[in-house]
Amino acid sequence: MSTGGRLRVVVIGAGFGGLGAAVALRRGGITEVTVLERADDVGGVWRENTYPGAACDVPSALYSWSWAPNPDWPRRYSPQADILGYIERVARETGIRDSVITGTSVTALRYDDATHVWTVTAEGPDGVRTYEAELVVSAVGQLSAPVVPSLPGREAFAGPAFHSAEWRHDVDLRGRRVAVVGTGASAIQFVPGIADDAAHITVFQRSAPYVIPKPDGPRVRVQRAALRRIPGLQRLERRAVFWLTEQMNRALTEETWLKGLIHRWWRMHLRRTIADPALRDALQPDYELGCKRVLFSNTWYRTLARDHVDVVTDDVAALEADGVRTRDGVLHEADVVIWGTGFAATDFLRGIDVTGRDGARLADVWADGAFAHLGVSVPGFPGLAVVYGPNTNLGGSSIIGMMEAQSAYVVQLAQAMTQGRIVSPEVRADVAAAYDREMQERLGTSVWARCDSWYRTASGRVSTNWPGMVAEYQRRLSQLDLGDFVDAAAS
Repeated sequence: MSTGGRLRVVVIGAGFGGLGAAVALRRGGITEVTVLERADDVGGVWRENTYPGAACDVPSALYSWSWAPNPDWPRRYSPQADILGYIERVARETGIRDSVITGTSVTALRYDDATHVWTVTAEGPDGVRTYEAELVVSAVGQLSAPVVPSLPGREAFAGPAFHSAEWRHDVDLRGRRVAVVGTGASAIQFVPGIADDAAHITVFQRSAPYVIPKPDGPRVRVQRAALRRIPGLQRLERRAVFWLTEQMNRALTEETWLKGLIHRWWRMHLRRTIADPALRDALQPDYELGCKRVLFSNTWYRTLARDHVDVVTDDVAALEADGVRTRDGVLHEADVVIWGTGFAATDFLRGIDVTGRDGARLADVWADGAFAHLGVSVPGFPGLAVVYGPNTNLGGSSIIGMMEAQSAYVVQLAQAMTQGRIVSPEVRADVAAAYDREMQERLGTSVWARCDSWYRTASGRVSTNWPGMVAEYQRRLSQLDLGDFVDAAAS
């Protein structure tokens, strides 16, 4: 039990969110920080997603920590290897890499009502081990649990089948017939990436995405040198990109001039790259712009127009030994199946059994959809904070700006604990309920409530996205209000 002074913190996950939170805590004077990472190194989604063409769709000037600017990004939109290299370098240079325990998968969190301490149970190479902490920060992300549909015959397929986030680099696609299920953010990158090797690609599309050109390009040596020598240029560039992406956020929540421009840009891109009228019709979304994630690519439409690439819009019914059968009865022969079917984005803290005060189970509390005050704190779970939690995802802009705001907020909470102002902070139920009502009311009139997508739970609740601008979120988390909390140690 912490009564001021010493505070033990366990952070779960060593991606952008977890490492950023750990560095912020250290800089805030919290020294006993342990980061538990299930993989063998840091990097999060940028370590896991190694498929051909993997890259970010947010400009690198903004998709980086504000406190660790990088003048040497090779492109405006950096590929996976460069982003991973950046994360690894910053982890080393800040010293936080020494606090990361890898190969350690957290399976359970249990709060002790008597001691007000969390027991963190994890499985590692040496078996099961437990850690104790007064504050636990979950930073497992929203896009870390790949989803593969439960289709009949999955085990019957004779060839390799794998998810894009678990890419099989040992599978040679040269001369092979490849079936790709899904047309989301990963598929629009890896399909062009494998098109030159595969003998034939069949893309199974459930719904067509809006795809607009990506204003990508190399950053020339002179530009990088100027950014390196004049730090003010980097700050100016970051502010400019932030402003532009905030307009993208606004376009997804309001009817603005930019939304109309994006729609015209998409239509022009489609018409210029797809000559076949039937294919063009198949690639037209049947939902409002922004309802599902808007995608950026210069090669997706061109790849789908190639002679050895087919787009199938009939629903996938089953897998068989020789390929994929659709509901119209057609068997589409394939040697390899690649799932581009996304992630369990609404299943927060998946795989971790969390038990809070009075034996409350987080799975039960979140049974109708996850919620958290400011996306961080849940009633009944004192001393538990979530980074990239419910209703903090974005349709535009950089999620790192959201996670940095959350990290700064958690630091204020941790400092209040070390100063003895509160021992075991638990957000008030009425405060969390009022915030959740606000979120659902705002989201209920947003574009995200008007179609089915990974933003929503099966009941239709939007539990992933933030309904406003990044700047608003940053303001709301800039100053901790201890009045929003009760002290579980005092009850």
